Amino acid sequence: MKDDRIDAYVVNASVSGETSSGGRTRLPALLKHHKPAVVVLELGANDGLRGLPLAAAVSNLRFMIEESRKIGAKVLLVGMQMPPNYGRAYTDGFRALFSKLAKEYKIGLVPFMLEGVAEKAELFQPDRLHPAAKAHPIILSNIYPHLAKLVQSK
Repeated sequence: MKDDRIDAYVVNASVSGETSSGGRTRLPALLKHHKPAVVVLELGANDGLRGLPLAAAVSNLRFMIEESRKIGAKVLLVGMQMPPNYGRAYTDGFRALFSKLAKEYKIGLVPFMLEGVAEKAELFQPDRLHPAAKAHPIILSNIYPHLAKLVQSK
């Protein structure tokens, strides 16, 4: 990864605690201002943690994908999963929404950002929601191969 030497300007427009609704509201201005070639959408986890309707998250993500594509940006969707205490129907539906959207729009997908992290309590901050710094290399290894394909093919 360090040796790939990808010439890219990166804008981190994330907001802690953001829902897909907030992202939907903010994204059009960000797209207009930055005109990105690649957009990474990692939203929805806070929707799920709040038990918000899956249909709303799908609608918001669909809007963001479409707006990103309108300006010619390639999109990488980063999936999340909910813990089982949200009930099987909700957790299964939440997990599936990312792959369904990726397939529908034929966009890149990271199936689960926290693969190899979620099951290890020692890789989380005390709140057990946010990954600790030592989890970041694993998260990078989950996302980077998918992102590199998009950045290198721009």
